[in-house]
Amino acid sequence: MRSINRISWMWDEAVQALEQAERRRRQFCGLSAGRPAQPLWEPPADVFESEAELVVCIALPGVRPESVSVQVVANGVVVSAERHLPAELSRLRVHRLEIPYGRFERQLELASARYVVIESRLVDGCLLLRLGKE
Repeated sequence: MRSINRISWMWDEAVQALEQAERRRRQFCGLSAGRPAQPLWEPPADVFESEAELVVCIALPGVRPESVSVQVVANGVVVSAERHLPAELSRLRVHRLEIPYGRFERQLELASARYVVIESRLVDGCLLLRLGKE
């Protein structure tokens, strides 16, 4: 009975180690010198609507405003940029890394209509987009 518990314990430890390695691989991919072709993460977003416009709020703490790209496409809006790990942190040993870094892209499908960007600004770490309905 004792050997079964040891085997179960070793299996649990191995699964946890593999899960942790996969999380770190996904998070550190964006820290390499090369620019990844695919986005590495997707920020959360909220969408609000009035009769005249949509307001989109996307959480982007630590993202430089000048790096943000906003594109209105046929079926919605695409926001992309890159969040970099601060240089002073890159030289330190990592104990926990939960904040995603690297290139991101958020594609939001919107109700069928024509939209135009009225305003785009960063407020308290969030991108606020005002999209007028045409």
